[in-house]
Amino acid sequence: MNKMATEPMTGTASDDAPKVKRKIGARVSLRTVLMLIVPALLILGGAYYWLTSGGSVSTDDAQVKQDIVSVSPQVAGPVQHVYVRNGARVTRGQLLFSIDPAPFKVALEQAQAQLATARLQTSQLQTQAAGTGADIVGEQANLAIKKNALGRQQALLKQGFTTRSDYDDALNEVKTAEQDLADARARAANAHAALAPGGDQPQIAQAQAAVDKARLDLERTQIHAPMDGVVENADNLQVGQMAVTGVGVLSLVHSQTAWVEANFKEKDVGKMVPGQKARIEVDAYPGRKFEAHVQTIGAGTGGEFSLLPAQNANGNWVKVTQRVPVRIAFDGNPERPMIAGLSVNATVYFDQTKK
Repeated sequence: MNKMATEPMTGTASDDAPKVKRKIGARVSLRTVLMLIVPALLILGGAYYWLTSGGSVSTDDAQVKQDIVSVSPQVAGPVQHVYVRNGARVTRGQLLFSIDPAPFKVALEQAQAQLATARLQTSQLQTQAAGTGADIVGEQANLAIKKNALGRQQALLKQGFTTRSDYDDALNEVKTAEQDLADARARAANAHAALAPGGDQPQIAQAQAAVDKARLDLERTQIHAPMDGVVENADNLQVGQMAVTGVGVLSLVHSQTAWVEANFKEKDVGKMVPGQKARIEVDAYPGRKFEAHVQTIGAGTGGEFSLLPAQNANGNWVKVTQRVPVRIAFDGNPERPMIAGLSVNATVYFDQTKK
């Protein structure tokens, strides 16, 4: 019985042996395949990266930029009217807000009064100058009469029909007439000297300049849009608020001129030239890609134009990779609104140029 019990067990073990061998062989084959596939994938991935990485460069240090103008008044005064609010689209020349014009109207009237006074004074000087000419003619006639009288006295004196005293009186009258004529000519010279050549009196020019300045200040109480755009930062502009000269009170965004400013590492701009194709991915619009091209490459690194440039003239200098600003322009108008300050990822393709 023991023999009979042993034989079935021996037969079962012999039947299972090929199966075990096949399983072991399959495991060895799978392990071998896996050991070969993983290095092969790594080699293929490395080769693909090596072949494609040199044809482009990307950076996420990039933002959407737009032309933004800070609108500030050129005269000071309380705000009288506000005609726009945030988000309003305006065109160039459209009225944005106004400042109380009353003080400037008074200043213009004062300047106009000063101009009228200058013109009156000039007219008086011209009249005086014209009158001095008549005085000279009168003094010349008087001198001629005195000289004739002196000549008669001199002839009578030779003939003994007059006295020496009468002759001396006639001589003194001639000298007095000559002095009067000289005084008249001096007054005429002074009167003409007060008049500028060509009639352009300095007093009138100065008064006219004051009028022009006052009129310009009055016109500047009406603040107009310097360009087309969208109004921003206008919530704090309220009626009655004191507007200060040169201090911005609202911003105007030129929404039609969006571009991307990408800061590439200095080692990445060596192959970069204007005109190369670029692709923009905006974080606000995931999945969308916008075609663009390199427009300009910065003439200096970002550090060179910072408020406090780095000072490396010391023994503890540490080399820091610099960033070069590159301006990338969109091809046409983007289909989605480009808001200033949006974060983007910019890719430039060295081997592709915009046609």
